[in-house]
Amino acid sequence: MEFGIAIPTDAESWKLVQRAEELGFTTAWFYDTQMLSADCFVAMGAAAVKTSRIRLGTGVVIPSNRIAPVTANAFATLNKLAPGRIDMGLGTGFTGRRAMGLGAMRLAEFEEYLRVMLALLRGETVETEVEGKRRKIRFLNPELGLFDTKTPMRLHIAAAGPKARALTARLGAGWINFFSDVPGAVAMLREMQAAWAAAGQAREALISTAFVLGCVLEEGEPYDSPRAVAQAGPRAAVLLHRAADEALSGLPNITPVPEACRAAVEGYVAVARGFEPKDAPWLQNHRGHLMFVRPDERPFITADLIRLSSFTATEAELKRRIGDLRDAGYTQFTVQIVPGQEQAIEDWGRIKRAFG
Repeated sequence: MEFGIAIPTDAESWKLVQRAEELGFTTAWFYDTQMLSADCFVAMGAAAVKTSRIRLGTGVVIPSNRIAPVTANAFATLNKLAPGRIDMGLGTGFTGRRAMGLGAMRLAEFEEYLRVMLALLRGETVETEVEGKRRKIRFLNPELGLFDTKTPMRLHIAAAGPKARALTARLGAGWINFFSDVPGAVAMLREMQAAWAAAGQAREALISTAFVLGCVLEEGEPYDSPRAVAQAGPRAAVLLHRAADEALSGLPNITPVPEACRAAVEGYVAVARGFEPKDAPWLQNHRGHLMFVRPDERPFITADLIRLSSFTATEAELKRRIGDLRDAGYTQFTVQIVPGQEQAIEDWGRIKRAFG
């Protein structure tokens, strides 16, 4: 099983990626969340020239935020800096769109975007809509070698629903899954494997990446210790943010609220009803999303919420959980490193070593 890290992108993320490479992590995934963090392609370019082995991936690009020719060019440019090390992760959007008060984009638009981007990277002339009109486009000067469309890059799709998983399978793409608990993750993998088989893909060809946040607890350390809140609290807060989005903006919430956490979630939603400006509650609701716990949400980040929403446990328990994911068929385990908690990579590096 491979191990990766995920990063809320910093212009200087290359420093953390260098350490990940030293520790033997396979991939560094950069978040593409423009209203929350730095530009992923700029940061990946810096990481590309500062490393030599670790793969660099977007985790994930949201098509509505960049037109397809620009994204194709960005990937091809990175591919010249780090040939054979680029992972193209894309998805219909959660964090990057919720930070602007938007829900996920339509799957049909997502599929069209992939069609255009992939065709351009194959060197084809492709017809697509640009500013409301159909246009034929292609890379005009590939022979100059300013970027690399020849060296293969891996496509990965963050697919939560059955239609998105079917698309992933049809394209033979890697699958990215962001989850909280092992049984749920295994059930989702079984659904992805079924879609993969239905598309006629070889079972062993599926690349499946498990994305989590969490904290490696010391023996006896509580789930809501300051360290656990800093490292895993941002994942727990996602449940709060989703519930508030549903209550205030009518956006869908695909995360069931555990009964043990219902009071905390409802308490946060009550506070969120006072967020200003009234016509844009997402400006407060998503501040710090997957990065830090805000003072106004801290009272609702309970030990139960952290325990149930994140990979927070002792080292022995985490090894068991990761082993279960490996045995189920996941090919990579990826953990997000929270800004300001970069030292946590040493804990996860220690767990990684136990898996060879």
